Amino acid sequence: MIRRRHDSDLDACVAVLAEVHTHSGYPHRWPDDPACWLTPDGLTAAWVAEADGTVAGHAALCGVEVSRLYVAPAARGVGLGGRLLRAVEAEAAAHGLRPVLEVKTTDAAAIALYERLGWRRRATERQDWGGGEVVTVHRYEAQPAHPAD
Repeated sequence: MIRRRHDSDLDACVAVLAEVHTHSGYPHRWPDDPACWLTPDGLTAAWVAEADGTVAGHAALCGVEVSRLYVAPAARGVGLGGRLLRAVEAEAAAHGLRPVLEVKTTDAAAIALYERLGWRRRATERQDWGGGEVVTVHRYEAQPAHPAD
C-alpha cells in the first residue's frame, strides 16, 4: 500500500533508511538528523510504502524534484519503488509539473527502475559534493503527462 507519510511514520522511515544505507550506500552520506533530512525545505509531499502494515519504503516530492526515494532491502522486487515513483508523478502532474530526479551513475538498480518506467535521461554531470568529493550523476525527467507535451 502506498499512502501519504504522517509525522508518526518518521521513526520507521529513519529505521528503513538506516537499513538501506548499510545495504546500498544511500544516502551517500548519512545525515546528522535523518528525520530532518527526510523533511527537506521545499517539501511538497511525501509517501510511504507499507508491506504487511510496516513501513518498507519512502518517496518525496520537493517542487519538481523526486527525492528521498528508497525501499527496504527485504521488500525489493515486488514493485514498491515503482508504485512510490508513480505516486510522486501523479502528484506532480496534478500540479502541472513534470518531475525530475538525479541518481548516482553507480546506482544501477535505481537507474534500471527509472528507465523501465519510461523516465528519460537528460544529462550526465559531475558534481562537487563537498570535501573534495566529485560524484557523477544522471539527471532524469518523467515522461510528459500528455503525449502532445
